[in-house]
Amino acid sequence: MARTKQSLRKTSNTNNNGEQIKKDDIKFDYEFGGPIGALSTTIFLPIVTLLLTYWASLGYVGFEESLSTCTTAENDGSISSMLYKYIYYSSTNDSSTCTSSESMIWEKLKVVLCPSCTDHTTLITCALVILSWFIFQVILERVLPCTLVDGAPLPDGSGKRLSYRINGHLSFWVTLLLLDVAWPTWIDIVETPSDSSINATKSVLVFGRAPLTWLYDHYSTLAFVTILWTILLSTYLYIKSFQKGLLLAVGGNSGNHFYDYFLGRELNPRWGSFDWKEFCELRPGLVGWMLLNIGMMSKQYEKLGYVTGSMILINIFQGLYVWDAQYQERAILTTMDITTDGFGFMLVFGDLAWVPFTYSLQARYLVDHDPLLQWPALLAIVSVNVIGYLIFRGANGQKDAFRRDPNASEVSHLTFLQTKRGTKLLTSGWWGIARKVSRS
Repeated sequence: MARTKQSLRKTSNTNNNGEQIKKDDIKFDYEFGGPIGALSTTIFLPIVTLLLTYWASLGYVGFEESLSTCTTAENDGSISSMLYKYIYYSSTNDSSTCTSSESMIWEKLKVVLCPSCTDHTTLITCALVILSWFIFQVILERVLPCTLVDGAPLPDGSGKRLSYRINGHLSFWVTLLLLDVAWPTWIDIVETPSDSSINATKSVLVFGRAPLTWLYDHYSTLAFVTILWTILLSTYLYIKSFQKGLLLAVGGNSGNHFYDYFLGRELNPRWGSFDWKEFCELRPGLVGWMLLNIGMMSKQYEKLGYVTGSMILINIFQGLYVWDAQYQERAILTTMDITTDGFGFMLVFGDLAWVPFTYSLQARYLVDHDPLLQWPALLAIVSVNVIGYLIFRGANGQKDAFRRDPNASEVSHLTFLQTKRGTKLLTSGWWGIARKVSRS
């Protein structure tokens, strides 16, 4: 999840006149609405994510009519209808055609906010799938050949740089290859021995393509267990951040538990050389988003017997974005997420839950509600996306090259503004056109 600016905390113990400043007089510069805003965001982001995954399956913002306990014809399952029923039946106390409004709403919300909670087998299966996917990506990061690259200097003034294993691009292709041809499956083969008239059945392990349509079938439940995983991981990282000798992020060290849990206290949480933040930024969630898209495309083909133009373009353009991130992995080492932000719920949830399950909403919607666009509309979409990608890649490449070496030949001609913090803001090239041009 991107941030608009970085919190700054006054760490000096003296003012401009050399006078001592009491600790209580040092004011922390909160963002995101302060502790209340951080707590509210922590609570409501998971709810919003689950609502979005549910609504994408319906094709509209509302609730399934079959979930309603009202029998009146005017109920259509929409939110406005549900609220109307709640107000009407609560005020009239008429229970002849509708059961308790509170019960009706609660039954609806349980289906949305706790999918498969009554089906423990499905819930446990989805949890194991998410955990296995995460561990699988960790194994690839650990065992595949890599390039060791030093990150930006740490902000503690020591000049120290952390080393990162850069093999996301290789991991990306290995993941796709294994899911395409190496998915293990047991099948039963019937054999008739030459010396017997009785058929014998034996189980044989074969390898083939992963059944990615399963992702469509369990979309909301996968989102739910992923959210639980992000809460557990965020809690672990927050507790871990109180160990002695760790480098803390300035913006996540306010002393308020709710705020620091959201922003993240520790700057670079690690297990040895395994960097939690850099790994989660690019691997499980981002590649998982692409697999969700592929799963939705497979499901559409299974249902319709063909894949629509809109679904193809979604998979191509969003797949290109994911591939680009893996190919340009070292460029992330100079971004604010790595150099400045702590690794708390904001980034953990954003990387592992928000990205895969909200960025894949378009593909999920198209499975059952494709508008069947004609070629002029598809061509216009292609044109806009190509222009946007060229701007995105050009702006990000320019920014990364300048941060690595402002005197490099390809960026030495660019003008910049020196800030009070000592950083340099580009004022020409792509960044002279717009401040957030890389988000185009």
